[in-house]
Amino acid sequence: MTKLDETLTMLKDLTDAKGIPGNEREVREVMKKYITEYSDEVYTDGLGSLIAKKVGDENGPKIMVAGHLDEVGFMVTQIDDKGFIRFQPVGGWWSQVMLAQRVTIVTNKGDVTGVIGSKPPHILPLEARKKPVEIKDMFVDIGASSRVEAMEFGVKPGDQIVPYFEFTVMKNEKMLLAKAWDNRIGCAIAIDVLKQLKDESHPNVVYGVGTVQEEVGLRGARTSANLIEPDIAFGLDVGIAGDTPGVSEKEAMGKMGDGPQIILYDASMVSHKGLRDFVTDVADELEIPYQYDSLAGGGTDSGAIHISANGVPALSVTIATRYIHSHAAMLHRDDYENTVKLITEVIKRLDSEAVKTLTFN
Repeated sequence: MTKLDETLTMLKDLTDAKGIPGNEREVREVMKKYITEYSDEVYTDGLGSLIAKKVGDENGPKIMVAGHLDEVGFMVTQIDDKGFIRFQPVGGWWSQVMLAQRVTIVTNKGDVTGVIGSKPPHILPLEARKKPVEIKDMFVDIGASSRVEAMEFGVKPGDQIVPYFEFTVMKNEKMLLAKAWDNRIGCAIAIDVLKQLKDESHPNVVYGVGTVQEEVGLRGARTSANLIEPDIAFGLDVGIAGDTPGVSEKEAMGKMGDGPQIILYDASMVSHKGLRDFVTDVADELEIPYQYDSLAGGGTDSGAIHISANGVPALSVTIATRYIHSHAAMLHRDDYENTVKLITEVIKRLDSEAVKTLTFN
């Protein structure tokens, strides 16, 4: 077992925390515990997004650095008379990564362990066996013998169901395996950026934000941006790693270990060209590795932030991650460290004059 250093301990605490959209309290408390030390003020908006304010020049521009607290999961919708749990996905799931996976149902009486099940293939017609099981035909088995017993365990409709996975440092210790990298890694970057700025002068006011409900429509990004009214914003998230077998560069360019991904385009936003160039110029100056990517589908919190108020120059910076929206995802520690360094150095250079030049494309 690898001994966890300070950074790995924080990453483990963040990814171990349970929080699907609308149920982010546990994750918010973990992020608050870590970020408060580096902040002048910590508060929440009305929807539950965490906002940590760090003042450099109180008259300088407001810079928003946002990761989202929530992870994809499920919600209990009903309990049948035999004690099996029917559920609703909360966030995007691919049915092929779900069966036989362990989950945790978070109840008022404590956590209840379950496993996602379906009708066994042995009793299915041959043609049905060849097709993926649809999510609507799955259930969670918690070992209860009846609806009454399941309710005695504390399970009730509306409870969150969270993937279960142990944070793991791989044999190659740069490779980190965990649930919920999407997007606890963005929250960790926000924490560490404020940490790096703790004893540094910077010509602005920085807001490290953990948004809620990103996976169901970028909702917390909208409310927190309306409250902060930033001049510049960065959406920190995971991106697609295209370095696994069968994936062509045309399908996904990102490679683990090659540095932060500068997102040119996704379904939620056309990246602000001036801000993109500003960031890559800083990376070039300091020889911080980076890579470009664009996505036909999906989006990040930047998509909501950039159209808040009168419009905000924004950029998504992501970390190439394998197997997102499943029980276990993998990323590279160097990409994390380089993203923290890049965002920190960019912030040090974002004074009023620099921001003025970024107002329009």
